[in-house]
Amino acid sequence: MRWDICYRETWLHRTNPSLKLLVMLVLFIGVLFVHNPNILMNFSIALILLFIIYTGYPMKYLLLLFLPFLLIFISTASSMMLFGQGKTTWFQWGLVHITKESFLRGMHLGFRALTFALLGLLFSLTTRPVYLFYSLMQQLKLKPKYAYSFLAGVRLIPIMLEEFQTVQNALKVRGVTANSGIFEKIKRYAIPLLSQSIRRAQRIAVAMEAKRFSSGAARTFYYEIGFSKYDFVFLLLISVMAAVAYYVGISFPYIPVEDVR
Repeated sequence: MRWDICYRETWLHRTNPSLKLLVMLVLFIGVLFVHNPNILMNFSIALILLFIIYTGYPMKYLLLLFLPFLLIFISTASSMMLFGQGKTTWFQWGLVHITKESFLRGMHLGFRALTFALLGLLFSLTTRPVYLFYSLMQQLKLKPKYAYSFLAGVRLIPIMLEEFQTVQNALKVRGVTANSGIFEKIKRYAIPLLSQSIRRAQRIAVAMEAKRFSSGAARTFYYEIGFSKYDFVFLLLISVMAAVAYYVGISFPYIPVEDVR
């Protein structure tokens, strides 16, 4: 099964994965404490530009990946707008009650969800799992037995999908009816997939034990992950984006509200 998508490697791909992970976590936590919708809107726009320009993927794939999160933005914002509470009523019909306060809170909540989605997409599209785990071992001193275990688990996902398709095709060849009950389907798929997973997990455990991953001795690495000028560019760009979003949101607000709580 082929999952590779051709993309152009940008400087964002060459940023240290551990540094990128820590910065994304700080931004995740920081966004939780931003209650000014103008700042969130500006920061979301900046992340969208970063997402389009520097992820290096073709536009059609970016749109395809962004579409589910756009639907989440619409559903999250609309649910708060249509059924929220407030004093200044704009529209009311049955259970639908749109107020000024509920509209602003809905927009704020929607842009917060969109910001989280963009941060996650930026990290996942520009970070190779192999480099991430090697960086965690070298920069953040994660134990190799845990890092390689997670890496092996990531590598097993496409293999499990291929096995699922193999079982599905085998059942079709044998003429197994597709309209059987849900428990019958679970039993037909779960037993062979679980048995294969147990065998593969046992082989991986034996191989890691043979390589002395449980001894805790110092190890050498195939990939040496370090810091470079791209890390400084990344930190500078994120700092500038946050500062500009804050300044424009405070000085030139789109919405005359500084706190939607």
